Amino acid sequence: MQHKNKKRHFSMPTAFTILFLLIVVIAILTWIIPAGKYDVDQAGEVIRNSYHGVSSKPQGLWDILMAPVIGMVGNAQTDGAISISLFILVIGGFLGVVNQTNALNDGIKVLVNKYSKQKKMLIPLLTLLFAIGGSTFGMSEETMAFYPLLIPIMQAMGLDALVAVAIPLVGTQIGNLASTVNPFATGVASQTLHISMGDGLISRLILLVLTLALSVWYIYHYASKIEKDPTRSLLYTNKNSAQITDEKTSSKEVPTLTKGQKHVLWIFGLTFMIMIVGLVPWQTIDPNWTFFETFLKWLRNVPFLGTLFGKNMVAFGSWYFNEITMLFFGMSILIKFVYHMPEEKFVAYFMDGVKDFASVAIVVALARGLQVVMDAGMITDTVLHWGELVLQGSSKIMFTLVTYVFYLPMTFLIPSTSGLAAATMGIIGPMGHFAGVDPNIVVSIYQAASGLINMLTPTSAVVVGAMQIAHINISTWWKWVWKLALGLLVLSCAYFVLLAVL
Repeated sequence: MQHKNKKRHFSMPTAFTILFLLIVVIAILTWIIPAGKYDVDQAGEVIRNSYHGVSSKPQGLWDILMAPVIGMVGNAQTDGAISISLFILVIGGFLGVVNQTNALNDGIKVLVNKYSKQKKMLIPLLTLLFAIGGSTFGMSEETMAFYPLLIPIMQAMGLDALVAVAIPLVGTQIGNLASTVNPFATGVASQTLHISMGDGLISRLILLVLTLALSVWYIYHYASKIEKDPTRSLLYTNKNSAQITDEKTSSKEVPTLTKGQKHVLWIFGLTFMIMIVGLVPWQTIDPNWTFFETFLKWLRNVPFLGTLFGKNMVAFGSWYFNEITMLFFGMSILIKFVYHMPEEKFVAYFMDGVKDFASVAIVVALARGLQVVMDAGMITDTVLHWGELVLQGSSKIMFTLVTYVFYLPMTFLIPSTSGLAAATMGIIGPMGHFAGVDPNIVVSIYQAASGLINMLTPTSAVVVGAMQIAHINISTWWKWVWKLALGLLVLSCAYFVLLAVL
């Protein structure tokens, strides 16, 4: 009896497996790379030339298995991802409630009908909005709420989930790449170098325009290509991915939105508007923009009303994950009453949405586990020290290019823009001074490398989370984005070299 030889085709592991294998690799490196640390001053800034070796702290099996747990809850060395994960779960619940009203589905059909002749104009408009968010207040993780919204819209327009993912992911990372007043990148880095956030603002605006133009063209070109021939989509043969919906075969009937659905859509849009207004650090952009703080101070002192609304209210501009999670939870309850949902059904819809996003929340914690192992193994500062040694004594052009290259792997290891700036800028900035490169250019180089890698790296919770939501294998995303990433790399390097020599 003959047995047929079955060919085994290689299948890219899931995000969970990739991240766990990376944790294992980094744990192995803690046995090889010498442990060390920098001294820090009272402000928590790294003191130059203070690196020294410490006792080795190799990470074992216990530490590997504990890394995702600590990645979720945090410890003294590494912040946990619990706030991001909880936000994702509540977003899932919010969308579960919204979807049950069918307001989004019917609203999408109305939107597609309205923009049937100029539908691809949504691509530049939305990408621009996300880029502004990334450039001004570091918008990144907050885009998790937009992927489930954009995927059905783009599919209904005859496009695919890659276009839907690219618009917010590329848009926000282009904004981060050319951050103008982003307090988490520009703010932390500039403060570390004792310069104003306004230093280099014009040059970063120019970089934003150049990189955004290239990115919009790239996304638009791909969208046009698959619109004409759906078989050219990278997802066309991927049965595990969200499939393209050919608009020719989709229903041409345009629904009429009910009064309740219109109210839900207004609440939906208002929720995101409030989130953005709450997250933008207004006083960091301009110290005189104190309207929200002044109003809140007045409200707190109003008899009864101040107590009714809550003395612990946080002013717009100071919001973060706790506040926006509360916002989506509260708006879910508001939709329940506006749409007259029975209590049992509301809870069921909310929990169904939570279950849909549970895997994304776990992936985020797993990604944070990478940093947990590095910090616990005391190898983060050692890797930074090696970079410090490489960058010493460089010319302007050489320093510019080497600094950019240095920040590429550093961003892979430390995806947090504020964490990377706090850890490295106090070291790299003074080196730029000795090489004759302006501190604001050093800040821009760090931001550009960080934004580029955070568009690609599996250590980014945003990248792996977006792929998980869209059911896209990360290898497919790399296949789509690598040419754009290469173009952005060449463009930004050439731009920084030009700035350095002028």
